[in-house]
Amino acid sequence: MRSLCTFYQEKIYFIIYSFLFLSSFVRMMSVSNDRITTRCEFYNQTMCNEANGDGGRSCTREEECEAQGDGKRSHCYVVWKGDENGNLNLTLKGCFLNNEDCYNKTACVERAQKPKNSYLFCCCEGNMCNQNFTWEPAPTEPTPVKAVNPVSNQMDNIYLPIGIVMIAVLLGVIGGFVVYWLYRRHKHVFNEWGLPSMEPHPRPPPSPYLDLRPIQLVEIKARGRFGAVWKAYHKTEEVAVKVFPIQDKQSWLSEQEIYKLPYMDHPNILQFIGVEKRGDNLQAEFWLITEYHERGSLCDFLKAHTLTWLELCRIAESMTMGLMHLHEDVQGKLSDQLVKPAIAHRDFKSKNVLLKNDMTACIADFGLALIFYSGKSCGDTHGQVGTRRYMAPEVLEGAINFTSDAFLRIDMYACGLVLWELVSRCTAQDSPISEYRLPFEEEVGQHPTLEDMQESVVQRKVRPTIQQNWRNHPGLAGICDTMEECWDHDAEARLSASCVMERVIMLRRYQNTSTAMRIENDSPLKENNM
Repeated sequence: MRSLCTFYQEKIYFIIYSFLFLSSFVRMMSVSNDRITTRCEFYNQTMCNEANGDGGRSCTREEECEAQGDGKRSHCYVVWKGDENGNLNLTLKGCFLNNEDCYNKTACVERAQKPKNSYLFCCCEGNMCNQNFTWEPAPTEPTPVKAVNPVSNQMDNIYLPIGIVMIAVLLGVIGGFVVYWLYRRHKHVFNEWGLPSMEPHPRPPPSPYLDLRPIQLVEIKARGRFGAVWKAYHKTEEVAVKVFPIQDKQSWLSEQEIYKLPYMDHPNILQFIGVEKRGDNLQAEFWLITEYHERGSLCDFLKAHTLTWLELCRIAESMTMGLMHLHEDVQGKLSDQLVKPAIAHRDFKSKNVLLKNDMTACIADFGLALIFYSGKSCGDTHGQVGTRRYMAPEVLEGAINFTSDAFLRIDMYACGLVLWELVSRCTAQDSPISEYRLPFEEEVGQHPTLEDMQESVVQRKVRPTIQQNWRNHPGLAGICDTMEECWDHDAEARLSASCVMERVIMLRRYQNTSTAMRIENDSPLKENNM
């Protein structure tokens, strides 16, 4: 009896020791998945006090990199400027997550032939590997090619394909054997202990916000109701970063939903780059990263500049082309397949139209935009949203028909007001150009209340004043007729974005002249179909 107890006791000890060994082995194997870099040197030029006279060394510190997902690796990076004399002007240091260009680099070395936009960038793996960094341009001279023996070259042509096929077959056999062995071993070990051979709940895909980009915020360019827009640098590229505070997270989610729809990549829609979440808990910020345009918004540009007739046409044509793309739904190859739904902006104004360097326009700020999926109603969407001075009469009086066409016509009312802003600053008019004013600024001032706008626009049907001398130029006269049809009190009588774009294209041919021209009511251009 005693020997039998001893036998079972030894078996129990054996099982316990085997389990401990297996646990240690699993932990040892999981170490390889831990992040390679845990600490990097951190530096941000805009946060450092250069007045100390120590070149920013007083604000340099160690940064603990964020935890990474499965299969991802941590790196350190450096962004700096280099001048002709070889002097280095440090801009940014910190952690960088999972970039294949940084794999297995123990030193931070830039190999580019010349700086991009005056900036240089390097990354590496290893704790504090970005303390030192260098620029070592790779040689550009081609390596001389040795002469090939014709006989050996002919033999190579015969045996090389055979060798490649044999190696591929051999690797396939070995790989299949290894996969089968691991599977059997995995199944045997875990089933021996009565544990499931697979996870009962698969892991969710990795969060898209973990791969934080090395972005340096430079200066605030604009502020709005949902946050601030920064000029920033991603490595050496200029970008715009719209920073949403935590209380406006829903606007951040709504705007990125618009940008991520199919076929939203359009030259007259602001180009979307990505989104990020920075910080935690109450200090969290939500970033929307887009293309950067130095000229800024149309509103800010008109405050400081006037427009030639051709510049006005270029802006109006590209602006309405972007609005037309936004309003249209794009059908797939199948008749019932909808690729891109129609979208209403719902806050269209000159502040949300950006100017590119070539004086074409692109539309931005989709925080209030509404998507119209085929066969689905608009739901309980709140209709009275947007900027008061650009609100259509039906929005001001709360009498919106909740259909897609009704919301698109609201955008066209605001488009007419933006056309008025363009004409008011155009040099083609036969008179001195007055200072820039917002629509209805002369009638209701700079800060109108909702009641002010209701009284002027709904009850008295006031619209911005069209100067008589604007009509002395045939092209401006056509634009004036177009804007009046856009802001018509009857929503169904308003022009569509495509119709406005076609008119601008036809009116562009008119240069400065004193001969008056008007678009007749029976003109084929005067279409009111949405």
